[in-house]
Amino acid sequence: MPLALLALAIGAFGIGTTEFVIMGLLPEVAGEYGVTIPAAGLLVTGYALGVVLGAPLMTALGTRIPRKRMLMLLMGLFVAGNVLSALAPSFGVMLTGRVVASLAHGAFFGIGSVVAADLVAPEKKAGAIAMMFTGLTVANVVGVPLGTFIGQNAGWRATFLVVAGLGVLGLVGIAGLVPEQPRPEGVRLRHELAAFRNTQVLLAMAMTVLGFGGVFAAITYITPMMTETAGFADSSVTWLLVLFGIGMVGGNLLGGRFADRRLMPLLYVTLGALAVVLALFTFTAHHKIAAAVTIVLIGALGFATVPPLQKRVLDQASAAPTLASAVNIGAFNLGNALSAWLGGIVIAAGFGYTAPNWVGAALAASALVLAAVSGALERRTPAVTERSGDDLVTLEKV
Repeated sequence: MPLALLALAIGAFGIGTTEFVIMGLLPEVAGEYGVTIPAAGLLVTGYALGVVLGAPLMTALGTRIPRKRMLMLLMGLFVAGNVLSALAPSFGVMLTGRVVASLAHGAFFGIGSVVAADLVAPEKKAGAIAMMFTGLTVANVVGVPLGTFIGQNAGWRATFLVVAGLGVLGLVGIAGLVPEQPRPEGVRLRHELAAFRNTQVLLAMAMTVLGFGGVFAAITYITPMMTETAGFADSSVTWLLVLFGIGMVGGNLLGGRFADRRLMPLLYVTLGALAVVLALFTFTAHHKIAAAVTIVLIGALGFATVPPLQKRVLDQASAAPTLASAVNIGAFNLGNALSAWLGGIVIAAGFGYTAPNWVGAALAASALVLAAVSGALERRTPAVTERSGDDLVTLEKV
C-alpha cells in the first residue's frame, strides 16, 4: 500500500476523534457554559447534520479544484473549526466551531476514497479505501479514550487543541505524500450529479443508511443498556466502547480485503449476520460476557460493510464518482441520526433499553433486502462499456 494512504489515515483519525470524543466531554462542556446536558447534546446533533449537508456542498464547490489541493483545504477547515471550538467564549461559538469542522468530514472521506482507490491497482481498491478508514476506526479505540482522558484531566479545550494538531499533521502529510491528481478533464458538476440517476448508486446509499443505522440503533443507547440491563458499572462503559472500536478495526480491514474479491456476497453475509446479531443482542444484553462479545461482533459486522458499500458507489459512478462518494459518507451519518431517533421512540414508548436492538435488526434486514434487489437488477441488466476518448464510460442497458 502506498505511503500516501498513511497521510489520509491520519486525517481520518483526527476527524474520527473529534466526531465522537465530544460524547465523553459533554458534562465538562455543559458545566463551563452553564447549559443542560440535553442542550450540550446539540454539539453532537449539529456535527452530524453538518456532515450530511457539508458532504455534497463542499464536494460540489471543489469540483474545479484538483483533489489533493481540495483535501488540503478541507483539513485546513477542520483545523480552523477545532481551534474555534477550543477557544470558544460561548456555547454558540462552540457549536459554530463544531459545525465548521463537520463541513470537512463528508467531503474529506468522499474525495479521500476516490484518491485512495486511484493510488492502487483496480483489484486493490477496496483495500485502499479500508486502509484510509482504518484511521476512523482506530480513533474509536485510541483517539476517543485518550481525548476523553485529556479533557477530564487538562480541560476539554486541550482536547480540541490536540485534535487540531492532528489535523495539521494530516495536512502536512497530504501535502508531502499524496501525489498530484489533476481534476479529470471534461468532468463538470452536471456529470457528478448524473450519478444520482443511477439506480444502483441510490440503492448502495440506501444500504448505507439502513445498514449503518442498524449499528447505531444499538450503540447510541449502549450506556443505559449496559448499566441498567447488563449490570455493568458506569466506569465499564469506556472499555466496552473500546471493544466496539476493536471490532470496528477488524471488520473494516476484513471488509476491505474481501470486497475486492466478492463484493456483493460479502454484503449479503455481513448484513444478514448483522441483523441476526442485533436481534440476539436483545437477549445477550442481560449477561455481561455475552453482551461484551456481542458488542465486538456488532462493531466488526457493521464496519465490514463500509469498504464494500463505498467501493460499490465508486464502481457504479465510475465516470464521475467524487460527489456520489461524498454523499455516501453523509449517508452514514444520516443512518446514525435516523437510528438514534427511532431507538429513542421505542424506549420512550416503554419497551425498555434493549428495544433499539430490534430497531437495528429491522434496519439491517431492510439493507439486506435492498442488497438482494441490487444484485438481482445487476444480473438482469449487465453493464456494457464503450470508450469515448480517454474515458471509460459505463452505460446501463435499459
